[in-house]
Amino acid sequence: MNSKALLEYTQQFVAFSDREKEAFLSSFESKKLRKKQFLVQPDFINKQRSFVIKGAFRSYIVTESGEEKTLQFAIENWWVSDFNSYLYQQPARLFIVALEDSEILQIPFEKEQKLKEEFHKIERFFRIMAEKGLAFEHRRILTDLTLNAEERYLNFLNHYPNFIQRVPQYALASYLGMTPEFLSRIRKKSLSRTS
Repeated sequence: MNSKALLEYTQQFVAFSDREKEAFLSSFESKKLRKKQFLVQPDFINKQRSFVIKGAFRSYIVTESGEEKTLQFAIENWWVSDFNSYLYQQPARLFIVALEDSEILQIPFEKEQKLKEEFHKIERFFRIMAEKGLAFEHRRILTDLTLNAEERYLNFLNHYPNFIQRVPQYALASYLGMTPEFLSRIRKKSLSRTS
């Protein structure tokens, strides 16, 4: 199991003891997914929290009219799950699909709960992750409410340059709340300014 990346990630936030490291890492299992393989689908309970070791993912919902709305992307060192389904252990509403051949580490819900009860620092780590996730979603809502389409694209490009070449244009357009054609015009305009 490739746990080095996960351990390095956790150490940015909390310094685990050797016993905590062992308990934490031994609770995860490695899983590989091929491009276009689903990690989560609606109506199934999302029973694991997933940490991306290698690859890229897209989470999205399909509206009643059949339109796909992208909610999140995840690449290396990001967490991905239908968190509502995971936290409440109820049926998922999201699709989460691998955009590339990918490898993840997964912790089952029950094991995470047990770790949080037994180890204060592990509970603290997951609390920090929840707070970071909430702050991220808050920033995204503010961006969507206050910036025009071109500003949303430039903001995304500035904050997440590693995603631009790894996510399909239709998915990025959906995430930014615009059509792929409109995004294409914005990208061309942006490129012409820099050249």
